[in-house]
Amino acid sequence: MSDIAYLSLLLDAPMQSWGFSSRFQRRTTGLHPTKSGVIGLICAAMGLAKGSSEERAMLTELTKLKMSSIIIPRDGPGVDTFLPVVRLEDYHTVLDTRRASGKMDEDAVVTRRQYLLDARFGVILAGDRFVLGRVAAALEDPVWGVWFGRKNCIPAEPVYRGLFETEDQAQHALIGNRSIEEFTTVSEVSVFAEGTDSISDQPVSFGDSRSSGPDKRQFAARRIKMVPGRSIQNRQSKI
Repeated sequence: MSDIAYLSLLLDAPMQSWGFSSRFQRRTTGLHPTKSGVIGLICAAMGLAKGSSEERAMLTELTKLKMSSIIIPRDGPGVDTFLPVVRLEDYHTVLDTRRASGKMDEDAVVTRRQYLLDARFGVILAGDRFVLGRVAAALEDPVWGVWFGRKNCIPAEPVYRGLFETEDQAQHALIGNRSIEEFTTVSEVSVFAEGTDSISDQPVSFGDSRSSGPDKRQFAARRIKMVPGRSIQNRQSKI
């Protein structure tokens, strides 16, 4: 038996939000899951307190995992139709916020927060079998609640879809017998030249018990490669 295993996750919810460049009053979302968001979900399932020695030790192991995601279209009302993913921006107000000076703001602060609607993703984590076994056990019986980017983004289906020997088996748990080439995929690469983009979503620290704000969170860059699915490639060739 190989020391490498593949863990399949299904991220399906009415709303999702995967921020990787959000600051201050504007909280944006990317169009696919971030590694920091997925690992944050796992840390919550494992009951790891922010800033604890247990979290720091586990983060070291979790960031070694290679993550790939599959954008899975949601079935529409007709035959062979799919619902488009919509990005919603919510006008939001917050009371009792703390300014950079340390003083509490007496006025409501306006924030704009983005969400993805009708999004559905498959995520595969590849790496050490023992580490992934611990993750799988936590997702099957989470200590704390799990969500997709924000606490109001609650899963519509079970997240854990199985721990497998091969990547093909992990993909089959998410897309069945369909070819992976039909779907747009985002994978993590080790060689810079093989990537198509770099994003700052490799978690180094999620903060501590007193603060998980941007002053405490730390992320490293991660090189990714996006490959459009066959349906998107066909659409582009007709333009």
